[in-house]
Amino acid sequence: MMNEVYDPSKYEYAKLEEFGFNEHKGLKLAWKIISKVLLVFSIFMLYFSIVIIAIQSFNSSESTTEFAGFTLDNYLNMFKKNSLNMAIMNSFKTSICATLIATVLGTIIGIGAYYLPPKVKARLSLLNNIPLLNSDIVTGVSLMLLFSLLLPVFKNIFGFWTVLIAHVYFILPYVVLSVLPKMKEIDPNMLEASLDLGVKPFKSLRKVIVPAIKGGIFSGMMLAFTISFEDFVVGYFTTGNGYNTLSIWIYSSIGRKSLFPGVYAFSTLLTAFMILVVVIYNLVKGRGKNVKKNH
Repeated sequence: MMNEVYDPSKYEYAKLEEFGFNEHKGLKLAWKIISKVLLVFSIFMLYFSIVIIAIQSFNSSESTTEFAGFTLDNYLNMFKKNSLNMAIMNSFKTSICATLIATVLGTIIGIGAYYLPPKVKARLSLLNNIPLLNSDIVTGVSLMLLFSLLLPVFKNIFGFWTVLIAHVYFILPYVVLSVLPKMKEIDPNMLEASLDLGVKPFKSLRKVIVPAIKGGIFSGMMLAFTISFEDFVVGYFTTGNGYNTLSIWIYSSIGRKSLFPGVYAFSTLLTAFMILVVVIYNLVKGRGKNVKKNH
């Protein structure tokens, strides 16, 4: 018996529409439009304030409600106020010192936490997250009360050192959280392998582990510096003796009808500098990956 040749035209097939299927082209188009509108709106809300400050930095009028004309005088004269210069220097001094200390401690804690038993690691993670979840005002008041207990011994304790300790306290968890995910990406046996080859523990940490997680360390360091530099609440409760950071100086001046225009210029330059650093880092990182692929 000869095999019958299959002829598709002889058969009838059920269509998807018969099972109640509807492509909903209109809903897909509507969702596509809505998603793009939401994306644009989100970007607008994130960067609108930065754009406003940038525009105000070129405003010839000190009033924020009118744009009188374009000028560069705000940039040329932004360091004319001695009190503002001192506040900027204090902010940089505090943030740089706090960031360096938090980066070193956070890297060590993150690496050490990775090699802990799971239960101990979970408890340490919980302790690390408490400063993140705690509100700034509670952190500031609690640290102020803690430092007040030392006043009988240290009469002039409030100032640079109290602000520095407070900043290290609340930016340290950010570094730890940036280092831990990078530790999960590397080979867990990398440290043991280097030790088996005769490398001393500290050298293994410095030559093997740290280079492998340098991306997480840099991200945590940049995040810690940004949070420390813009802090107001914690610094306001822990400062003293006329030690003002930039945010505290702005707060003390904000009650006036207008703010010194140099603040807008400095804020714009600082934002541009931070964006430039991130872009350069990503370019260098991408070029490094391309070189590794080629080799």
